[in-house]
Amino acid sequence: MKRRHLLQSMASIPLAVGSARLFAAPAAGSRFLLVFLRGAYDCCSLLVPTASSFYYESRPDIAIARPGADANAALPLDADWGLHPVLRETILPLYQRRELAFVAFAGTDDTTRSHFETQDTIEMGQPLSGTRNYHSGFLNRLAGVVNGAAPMAFTAQIPLSLQGRVQVPNMALRAVGRSNIDPRQSRLIASMYQGNALASRVDEGFTVRDQVMRDLESEMQASGRNAVSARGFGAEAHRIARLMADPYNIGFVDVGGWDTHVNQGGAQGYLANRLSELGQGLAAFAQEAGPAWRNTTVVVVSEFGRTFRQNGNHGTDHGHGTVYWVLGGGVRGGRIAGEQQRIEQATLFQNRDLPVLNEYRAVLAGLFRRQFGLTDAQLGQVFAGVTPRDIGLI
Repeated sequence: MKRRHLLQSMASIPLAVGSARLFAAPAAGSRFLLVFLRGAYDCCSLLVPTASSFYYESRPDIAIARPGADANAALPLDADWGLHPVLRETILPLYQRRELAFVAFAGTDDTTRSHFETQDTIEMGQPLSGTRNYHSGFLNRLAGVVNGAAPMAFTAQIPLSLQGRVQVPNMALRAVGRSNIDPRQSRLIASMYQGNALASRVDEGFTVRDQVMRDLESEMQASGRNAVSARGFGAEAHRIARLMADPYNIGFVDVGGWDTHVNQGGAQGYLANRLSELGQGLAAFAQEAGPAWRNTTVVVVSEFGRTFRQNGNHGTDHGHGTVYWVLGGGVRGGRIAGEQQRIEQATLFQNRDLPVLNEYRAVLAGLFRRQFGLTDAQLGQVFAGVTPRDIGLI
């Protein structure tokens, strides 16, 4: 949808329906963007627990080296944590300007380890017990209590988090740039072995590889739910920033491609490339936002983390606790926020994952109180039954 068409259609669409609601009086110009990393990114490659010997024992092939002179070493953040080195030019400056905080041990109490169930759980923002409404997302409910809310989904379809009583427009940001197998190169290599005793084994090897790559691609696409790629997000970040500066103030975008069961890499490789592209996009967003950046908060989440130990395929599997990113001109950054604990075998959740010590609904409720000046009653409409937890993010 082109912008002028979008704005024309918006003229006839009420931004909110319903009545008898109490609206919050947000700080002037407050804006909130949720970036959802679909596929469960490996947070232990982003925020590296450099003080944990157990981390290096658990990841002999994919761990990020402790801070040092090596260009592939983690970038030191404090005595316990380091940052992936590919984020040196993009995310580290935001952290050093105290415009970025990480919330470690974050996530949901949902332990299904299912991409789809946990994504739905987070986007609905409803209690796990009891009947759940699959047409009511927490961002939509937020838009219903914020005075002057102008929500927008930067996606091809309205995500669950923005479904509900408030009418929400959307605009696709499709610019997929997924890597794929090069058939021409495969044929060239196979031709080199024609008439050789190894010919059949080479052909068989390519056949098996192609099947595995198709399976992985299919799973990644499914877990990503048609989200834009990290590279696509970077290309569109400028446009999102302009739209968030005016006229929208509550936004959503999802980024796919984070399901890394095989060969995720370490300082370099598949995951490093995705993190680099995401970092470029977020840095571009901050720069393009201009003066609006002072009142903008961007929260980056994922459905869950990944297993703390690497698997037999040099990747990681579905886990539990993860790390959230909180960026913005008003963020109290330059630190790792929220409850933390030492990472060792005895403190893992079910002896495999990071535990969740900072439940996302409570943390976001505390953030929304500060961002939009919400009352307890209004927060109760966004996250029913939750006691807001203010960890001083803004």
